[in-house]
Amino acid sequence: MKPKSVAPQSRVMAVDRKLHNTWVYIKRHWQLYLLFLMPAVLLTLVFRYIPMGGVLIAFQKYNPFRGIWGSEWVGFRNFTRFLSSPDFMRYLINTLKLSVYGLLWGFPIPILLAFLLNRIKSNKIKQKVQLVLYMPNFISVIVLCGIVRVLLSVTGPVNGLFHTGINFMTLPEAFRPIYIISGIWQGAGWSSIMYTAALSNASQELKEAAMLDGANLIQQIRTVEWPAIKDMVVIQFILQAGNIMSIGFEKAYALQTDLNLDSAEIIATYVYKKGLLDGDYSFSTAVGLFNTVINVILLIAVNKVVAKMNDGQGL
Repeated sequence: MKPKSVAPQSRVMAVDRKLHNTWVYIKRHWQLYLLFLMPAVLLTLVFRYIPMGGVLIAFQKYNPFRGIWGSEWVGFRNFTRFLSSPDFMRYLINTLKLSVYGLLWGFPIPILLAFLLNRIKSNKIKQKVQLVLYMPNFISVIVLCGIVRVLLSVTGPVNGLFHTGINFMTLPEAFRPIYIISGIWQGAGWSSIMYTAALSNASQELKEAAMLDGANLIQQIRTVEWPAIKDMVVIQFILQAGNIMSIGFEKAYALQTDLNLDSAEIIATYVYKKGLLDGDYSFSTAVGLFNTVINVILLIAVNKVVAKMNDGQGL
């Protein structure tokens, strides 16, 4: 019985010795750690944590000349003003529809691209296909919106192809498909990189064994390739679902027209217009803070739901 108790004790002593040696090494070379860690810590504090103090103006009637400490405190008046606005539900629903539809349509595409790229045997052909798929990611948002406007204009190639004269940018019902499809075209190839890299680690022996057993393409993907990327897919889904409310204003604002505002006006564009164009900094900060709180709640909720469905594995 005695030897059984010695082994765990020796393992604990080995771990303690390793931790002690690590701590001694850090104390001996603390200048090196300080040199490399200090810039990262300073950048994080200066650009991440210190600006968080700016959320205080959401509870004020902010005056730039008086500053944060000299402005009048109004409590939750800005939040009440936004939540009681007649357009509040329209902005919220437009934001949710754009995000949810974009997630449902756009999330599976990079995974499918990765599976397709993994079937290409020739490395030269595979590299050329990947280059073509990755290129749209490096187009700026404003340039992309300009391309979309030209393609879908009354005299553009799309109307010329179908011999029609429809101005798609003025149709509220066309805004979401235009926004989502252009986003998929731009980002799907780049998003497939991590899945392609994970698939390269899939067991070739298992794949060859599945082929010898007569497994078809779908069965090979389900039994060999899918387990290799499953954890990454779960993590990416949690992150994207948790950021449902985090839509940047640039693309939506650039694709807006006076006639499609019923679908194109989202919380991000509303914050931009009220904050920068109208100068109502307190109100726009309150709206942005509301948006952030909803994002945090969604991230926690989605993580818990996925963890229950995935044998307790989440973020």
